[in-house]
Amino acid sequence: MPGYSINREDYLKRLRRIEGQVRGLQRMIEEDKYCIDILTQISSVTSALRSAGLGLLDEHIRHCVRNAAESDTGDGDDKIDEAIGAIERLLRA
Repeated sequence: MPGYSINREDYLKRLRRIEGQVRGLQRMIEEDKYCIDILTQISSVTSALRSAGLGLLDEHIRHCVRNAAESDTGDGDDKIDEAIGAIERLLRA
């Protein structure tokens, strides 16, 4: 079971909102809106995605990593390595 299952609907709502923002960006480009306004909206979408990613990462560590570490040291180490990789990817984004 994914660690985010409790907040699944919340994540889906957030992602739908982000999807709407991206559609808005497409519309802005189609309508030749001012570049700075488009860049501002891109920053907003990026921030929203990063926030959703951090929330998922938090839940992953609190649920999946903790459970794996409590049940099997080797599996726990694998989950920790996996989480570190996810953190590195989020920081590079």
